Amino acid sequence: MFSGSLPANGLLLPAFTLLLTRVSSSSVSAPDIPHIAAFFGTKTRYEEVNPHLLRDPVSVNASVLKPPPTERCSPVHLTAVIRHGSRYPTVKNIRRIQRLSELVRGEASRGGGAEEGWLRDLRSRWESWYTEDMDGQLVMKGREDLRLLAQRLASLFPSLLSEENLRSGRISFRTSSKHRCVSSIESFQEGLQQHEYSHQVDDQLMRFFEHCRGYVEGVEKNRTAMLEVDKFKHGDEMDGVRTRMAETLGVPRDRLTPDLVEAAFFLCSYELSIKSVHSPWCFLFDESDAKVLEYKSDLKQYWKRSYGHSINGLSSCPLFHHVFRTLDKAGRPRRSTDAPPEPASILVGHAETLLPLLSLLGLYKDQTPPTASNYHSQHGRSFRTSRIVPYAANLVFVLYDCQRGPRLQLLLNESPVRFPGLEGEDAPLYRDVRATYRHLLDGCDFDRECEGRVVGRGPNIEL
Repeated sequence: MFSGSLPANGLLLPAFTLLLTRVSSSSVSAPDIPHIAAFFGTKTRYEEVNPHLLRDPVSVNASVLKPPPTERCSPVHLTAVIRHGSRYPTVKNIRRIQRLSELVRGEASRGGGAEEGWLRDLRSRWESWYTEDMDGQLVMKGREDLRLLAQRLASLFPSLLSEENLRSGRISFRTSSKHRCVSSIESFQEGLQQHEYSHQVDDQLMRFFEHCRGYVEGVEKNRTAMLEVDKFKHGDEMDGVRTRMAETLGVPRDRLTPDLVEAAFFLCSYELSIKSVHSPWCFLFDESDAKVLEYKSDLKQYWKRSYGHSINGLSSCPLFHHVFRTLDKAGRPRRSTDAPPEPASILVGHAETLLPLLSLLGLYKDQTPPTASNYHSQHGRSFRTSRIVPYAANLVFVLYDCQRGPRLQLLLNESPVRFPGLEGEDAPLYRDVRATYRHLLDGCDFDRECEGRVVGRGPNIEL
């Protein structure tokens, strides 16, 4: 489907950049990775989902592209919905980190001479270096996340993310207004060797959840909407983690709130994703503790952003319709006089952008919803945000021109995902995908869903 040679005028510079990145990174050994690094939920590094990138950050596997081998196919368009890269903590978590640090330095009892070195470091040497002005901004590692993702996608799709298409302005870039997203889309363009940034800020599209009254009042501001999360937060599993951590640190258990337990867990994730450091905070948790805290995070995302309430997914109707309108244009038969279709659309937002869209598409929906009381039966769940929406998570719609007509493939974090109801094919006919989502393409009216019934909209337990 693809030729092995690069076009002389298009991708020699990106290809050379890929080679330099590969050579320079291969001489740097991977950092000592915490044993709990794969359980950080939405604060997970992208490399935990794709560990091969630690060895070679620009490696791509062309076999993930799976049009039918019996048909001649070529990619004609891609739409990528991308989460921003690694970032600093938000102000809320920075304040929790400061409270935790003060608690440990001020009230932790000192152990004997045989005390672990990492524990001595926590009690006496570790100092919080996070300041409130950081507030969720992209870090250098986050910029690299997006630059490298752009290079890998350009390597997978050289005819679409080409220098010629960039120079002619045929690739569109849209982003959330948040600083970390704007920085991410600029970094993505740098990865494509475009240094004069060109993008549109579009919060109606990338932060749709803020504009949906049914969501804001029915979930965001509805205290009963997160009942399962609150129950688990104060339940037996979390209580066990809290007790063990208090004993290890030598702090009064009643002073170590569930929020401070989570702050310590997130500190391990931040030090890794920001500095590639194995923080002493990581040693407070074994794998079973990490799974409890990951589950608490997943419960929050499930009930606040995903299947827990129908309005969560429906709030993403504007983005859903935008994606399919773009695909419709790219797949429509054209006369010789028509302008060629847009080869690529790059959309940068948040985990809160991706999760509702994935839910609307019906992906990662388990038969039994996660609740505060069924933790032990949920270990095999498919809804794991650590795997689905790490930093720099990306959902890519690849449209192929094939002999039998246009076909569509989904990639999540650079791995193939099959459409629900069309599991027999990696790249089903586009018309079959449209038929599967006909009810949403013809319906899913944002104004009706978001401005309709709000009062009394409580948890939707019957999914």
